[in-house]
Amino acid sequence: MTETRRIILDCDPGHDDAAAIILALGNPSIELLGVTTVGGNQTLAKITRNAQRVLALCGREDVPVHAGAARPLLHEVETAPEIHGESGLDGVELPEPSVELAPGPAASYIVETVMAAEPGTITLVGTGPLTNLALAARLEPRIVERVHEVVVMGGGYPETNWTPAAEFNIWVDPEAASIVFDEPWPLTMVGLDLTHQALCTPEAEAGIREIDSDLARAFLGLMAFFRKAYQQNQAFEHPPVHDPCTIAYLIDPEVVRTRVAPVHVETAGRLTTGMTVVDLRRQTASEEGVHTRVATELDHAGFWRLITEAIRALG
Repeated sequence: MTETRRIILDCDPGHDDAAAIILALGNPSIELLGVTTVGGNQTLAKITRNAQRVLALCGREDVPVHAGAARPLLHEVETAPEIHGESGLDGVELPEPSVELAPGPAASYIVETVMAAEPGTITLVGTGPLTNLALAARLEPRIVERVHEVVVMGGGYPETNWTPAAEFNIWVDPEAASIVFDEPWPLTMVGLDLTHQALCTPEAEAGIREIDSDLARAFLGLMAFFRKAYQQNQAFEHPPVHDPCTIAYLIDPEVVRTRVAPVHVETAGRLTTGMTVVDLRRQTASEEGVHTRVATELDHAGFWRLITEAIRALG
């Protein structure tokens, strides 16, 4: 936890995306350069407003928000109101944004930011469908060699949640995911096998309940809605808080442990479109030539300590 990671967070808020924004803003190891939005958990207009509202709640409207792709490369957008509600952030009243959206589309902002920075200094974090990241890589292929790392919340091996073979973020735009995973930049997949360990239990919330702030109360309200949604729709007693696991990995790789493994995305399977095909057979093979990693093990107490500390730091 020594170097500051400069990141662009590409997201579709979303209760767990909101938690990722909070963790990124509240930890000194992360410099959140900007937020880009993509249609996913809800429509683009709703989730973009949600990103702005979360930044307002955190008192950080200085962070620019760029709206991105409203739909996948080849398909209509698929949303998840049963998990995130009609607003995408049901459960609490959040402040209205006082700052306008930043000009320019998300993909252009990603390209311009990466190309203007020193090579190897920008990390891209994707916690929604990967349409914007794919578009950026195609718009300016030189960003691939300039990015420090790409960290994606999506996929599983073999955990799934949207179809028998696929996790939601990958399923929504499998072609974009295939582009992002196949580019030779260093990429870490934080999939459901890891994030299903990130359960928001009463013990996890205990420290947050002790914080007397609007942010703490809003976070607990969001988690209360999230808990009911997961109980009713996916048979979880406590909700898995997926997206901030990507930020926790950047803060402390001991909290989110990973291993090298080749990953490819299925785009043409009749029953398996959106599947992340992870080759775990090469347990003793050389890492040379493999540019992808998968997350495997979560330090649950350490993860929730990071979130609690971030909420306390943001006041």
